[in-house]
Amino acid sequence: MIDENRVLPSGVAADVALAEVRGLRAGDRPTHGGRLFAYVYDPAVPGLDELTAAAHRESAHVNGLDPTAFPSLLAMENALVAAAGRVLGAGPGTTAPDVVGSVTSGGTESLILAVKTARDAHPEIAAPRIVVPSSAHAAFAKAAHYLRVALDVVPVSPDTLRPDPAAMAAAIRPETVLVACSAPSYAHGVVDPVAEIAAAAAEAGVRCHVDACFGGWTLPYLRRLGEPVPPFDFAVPGVTSISVDLHKYAYAPKGVSVLLHRDATLRAPQYFAYADWPGYTMINPVIASTRSGGPIAAAYATVRHLGDDGYLRLAAVTRDAVAGLADAVRAVDGLRLMAEPESTVVCFTATAGGPDLFVLVDELTARGWHTQPQLSYAGLPASVHLTVTAAVAPRVAEFGPDLAEAVAAALAAGPVRLPAELAALVGALTPEALTPELVLGLAAALGLGSGSGTGPLPERMALVNTLLDVAPPSLRERLLVEFVGLLQRPAWGSDG
Repeated sequence: MIDENRVLPSGVAADVALAEVRGLRAGDRPTHGGRLFAYVYDPAVPGLDELTAAAHRESAHVNGLDPTAFPSLLAMENALVAAAGRVLGAGPGTTAPDVVGSVTSGGTESLILAVKTARDAHPEIAAPRIVVPSSAHAAFAKAAHYLRVALDVVPVSPDTLRPDPAAMAAAIRPETVLVACSAPSYAHGVVDPVAEIAAAAAEAGVRCHVDACFGGWTLPYLRRLGEPVPPFDFAVPGVTSISVDLHKYAYAPKGVSVLLHRDATLRAPQYFAYADWPGYTMINPVIASTRSGGPIAAAYATVRHLGDDGYLRLAAVTRDAVAGLADAVRAVDGLRLMAEPESTVVCFTATAGGPDLFVLVDELTARGWHTQPQLSYAGLPASVHLTVTAAVAPRVAEFGPDLAEAVAAALAAGPVRLPAELAALVGALTPEALTPELVLGLAAALGLGSGSGTGPLPERMALVNTLLDVAPPSLRERLLVEFVGLLQRPAWGSDG
């Protein structure tokens, strides 16, 4: 740990500062090695880290605020937009030859901008709304919250994990400015019925956005490898915009995403311009004004280095890894796949009499596998999410035995039982009833911030996840805000 009160007063040598960063990084999850199934995307390509670091360094101080001052950044952005467009069915010789786009900082910014653009295209609508399936990424809810747009959520089938196109169509109102779907949904990795949803949106005269942030750079390559990928890109009539993250399966460093529009007219409301002040005239295609050129240069170098043939090879390696992990899940009694994999996700849950999933996640962590637990929601069971990358392929043979061993250990340990007083408290609590004293008491009971584990978190998170799982979503949100707020506090002390 570092002394937070000594960061500013005393300067240190460069090698000391770098050593401190490396020391802090030692406590992080491993970003390479194929054992982290969320948050990072590793192609296991030798030399790629060094290339992207060098490219980032070349453009780190370039400012995207003014493309006329730094034409190199404009050229790289246009090249990335063109590459994303070609991957997603646009460009010369297609039915979408005039696709334009912008480079953003990530999928959340791309989705916020897609909603903002649709909203601003209809200034006559005083109370705009968007229609999304319940499996849509939470960033749509964030966009609705930030932009004061109403969110109409259509449930997904507990069997297919997809929305009913007829239900999506029925949810469209005169105030609807955007209909959204996923390719694939992050939680379960299934592709929504994009063609049917886009057709319904087009018939109603409403834009349709495809959130392909997660799978947009892999699904086209999987299709080329013979996988039965349903239509989802600009070849689908009615699709007006698509988002795809380059820091996911294009394997660029974070954070770079691309938001594409079918034509420039559709994109026009995305811009913000302001000249009614004495300073420079502001014109921004994205949310940020000042933007470092480092991530964009790193993404450009990544795409140029890997190339189309490289991405096809990585998609094949990842496809095989997905198949191997899915077989490992099928081979263990007490587990079942939430859906047959059709992208780069393996998602599984427990069967009746199977292990407590949150205990299982802890057991996998103890064996060096870092997975992502997903809480139960609206009739969908809790599940375990595995984001699979090319780096996972060499580890697949190890995962099966470890999974079986972890399930046996979780069954032997039994399910987590919340203390009676905790269960009663959560059952009676409302978000409004939370007080600072209650939050501190809950945090202490859960081992948060107590130093009982690595840093401020307990070594095992099953108790925390179990408490969150029994709470309704509104209380989950408030609890998480409060818990994370406790973690994100500097340890103030004397400057002496």
